[in-house]
Amino acid sequence: YCLVCSDMCIRDRYNDMDFLEVETPILQPIPGGAAARPFITHHNTLDMPLYLRIANELYLKRLIVGGFDGVYEFSKDFRNEGMDRTHNPEFTVMEMYAAYKDYHWMMDTTETLLEKVALELHGTTQVKLEDKIIEFKAPYKRIGILDAIKEHTGFDLYKKSEDEVRAAAKSLGLEVDDTMGIGKLIDEIFGEKCEHNYIQPTFIMDHPVEMSPLTKKHRSKEGLTERFELMVNGKELANAYSELNDPIEQRARFEDQMALSEKGDDEAMFIDQDFLRALEYGMPPTSGIGIGIDRLTMFMTDSASIQDVLFFPQMRPEKKALELSDNEKT
Repeated sequence: YCLVCSDMCIRDRYNDMDFLEVETPILQPIPGGAAARPFITHHNTLDMPLYLRIANELYLKRLIVGGFDGVYEFSKDFRNEGMDRTHNPEFTVMEMYAAYKDYHWMMDTTETLLEKVALELHGTTQVKLEDKIIEFKAPYKRIGILDAIKEHTGFDLYKKSEDEVRAAAKSLGLEVDDTMGIGKLIDEIFGEKCEHNYIQPTFIMDHPVEMSPLTKKHRSKEGLTERFELMVNGKELANAYSELNDPIEQRARFEDQMALSEKGDDEAMFIDQDFLRALEYGMPPTSGIGIGIDRLTMFMTDSASIQDVLFFPQMRPEKKALELSDNEKT
């Protein structure tokens, strides 16, 4: 019931804004729109590899290029990565893109949307989650990611080199290696040392360029981007930004990702020539967001595990689970 109701609240909000609900391909020739390891398959007739989508971002932005001012999609995405109580390899996300908007508008829109969802489900903006009360009433706290890292670790990483950031991570006791660029190192530091502190809804803003290959550069802060992640109960609920719409700079960002891939980063993005061609036709200033619907349902139903809000969560086969249990005993 909560999942259906939250979906309806979000749909009603975007429909009232005259946005169009769309569908985009699940099988994609290039797994774009996120830094994640994809599932791969093979199309026999075309004799080519295809990937289960890790995100629908690049297709939705093609629609903005095509003349739609606002689009959104509830989609199943797939990532061939680890599993825990907040991650399932198959999950539901809502992505929305609005032309002629930026990430400040998106923050305002997101906090009022989640306030509405809480009111619709519970009749109050205060939601019980584990032993806490989460207040979804707007406005939410906003803080830069590097400011958050400085506050919780003492390290000022603004404009620091990759070697300096790696040294900081090691001094904090984190396991890092040479395949990790600045973006992944900062993400690791924030994830391990900071994010658990943000229980109440908080916008973590202004990520470094290296962390955000699809994001427009910050209008006033050199080396940063106009991006935010919404943290709730120490976990990411949403990711959004002012979209990069310069095809020359986007190509350079993709090439930087390929360099990371050559270093051994198996989550680095591919170069999507078709998407670059779309940007060359011209994409207006745009803001986009992805909200994890499974996690939102967890938060709204006081569920400790993502498995509690999925009818058919991915599980180990019983025989494999028993083998692992026997190995632990020995």
